Amino acid sequence: MTGQSFTEACRTVRPVDGAAATAGAEYQDRLTKPRGSLGRLEDIGIRLCAIAGSCPPPVPAPVTVAVFAGDHGVVAEGVTPWPQEVTAQMVANFCAGGAAINVLARHAGAEVVIVDVGVATPIPTDSDVLVRRNVGPGTRNLAVEPAMTGEQARAALDVGVDVARRAVSAGARMLVTGDMGIGNTTSAAALIAACTGRRPEDVTGRGTGIDDATLVHKRAVIEQALSRVPLDSGPLVVLAELGGFEIAALCGFVVAGASARVPVVVDGVIAAAASLVAAAFVPEVVGYLVVGHRSSEPGSSAVLEELGLSPVLDLDMRLGEGTGAALAVPIVQAAAKILAEMATFDSAGVSDKADSAG
Repeated sequence: MTGQSFTEACRTVRPVDGAAATAGAEYQDRLTKPRGSLGRLEDIGIRLCAIAGSCPPPVPAPVTVAVFAGDHGVVAEGVTPWPQEVTAQMVANFCAGGAAINVLARHAGAEVVIVDVGVATPIPTDSDVLVRRNVGPGTRNLAVEPAMTGEQARAALDVGVDVARRAVSAGARMLVTGDMGIGNTTSAAALIAACTGRRPEDVTGRGTGIDDATLVHKRAVIEQALSRVPLDSGPLVVLAELGGFEIAALCGFVVAGASARVPVVVDGVIAAAASLVAAAFVPEVVGYLVVGHRSSEPGSSAVLEELGLSPVLDLDMRLGEGTGAALAVPIVQAAAKILAEMATFDSAGVSDKADSAG
């Protein structure tokens, strides 16, 4: 399954199975519980039926978390107090197993893959856990020029496709999005504003914890970047103008997951921005997404509203790395197990309220 390009992955995405979703909804109502009493867990189970094309759906395991790392030239504008070198240092921390995503992935029983798709400074590790697919040493400054060339954007999209395809070929049945990149909330907010038509002040948050003055400046930088991008620009142009290498790779990762008909668990605002761009390329991708959590970054809620999706969790998190999505993994798997293992009223010999009424 390796070697597929982003263009080919886009062509092979098919709509989720509506008949399987209907069967899942009907089966939920036959389980030994009041109808709708498992709330959002039932909705997730129905979505898994639609993705798998079967009811009950298979439990989506094993799970691979892919953390894509890249740097951003827009840090030159002073949109974050963190130095760019932190990206490479955190990649080394991922490789050593010491970051929050490593802890939460171990908790969820998920594999972690770390991908250097655009880190600007040397990564202080020679770990064989690291996948080196560097497209360039960070993007250019999106405030004054396109962040990437079209060729670079396509190359990063292809990296994401290849990582997803390799994971699925190795047995993964659920993919989880992760990211690392100092300055990437600026890029994500710019993409979300461009794709939704919302104002920068409505989708731009504090990222790593900037103060009020820096937040005002960050929004102005995004406004300046948006002024360069025509309103009718296609998704590749918008991605190249405003995106990051890791965001482009996440976009490819999402599309390839949908092409392989496996659920893709979306993390915070960076993965949300990537998913929004993926949906602009291929609208059918949305049916394969499970939103792991609602980030406290305002752009996250904007994307959920735009795509008509609800989060599994809402814990006021904004770390990134795939942490919120990893926390949601056991809940997503539980939704499949409910359909696979729970008794129906008929099989358990329990009277259904609807059947016994009157």
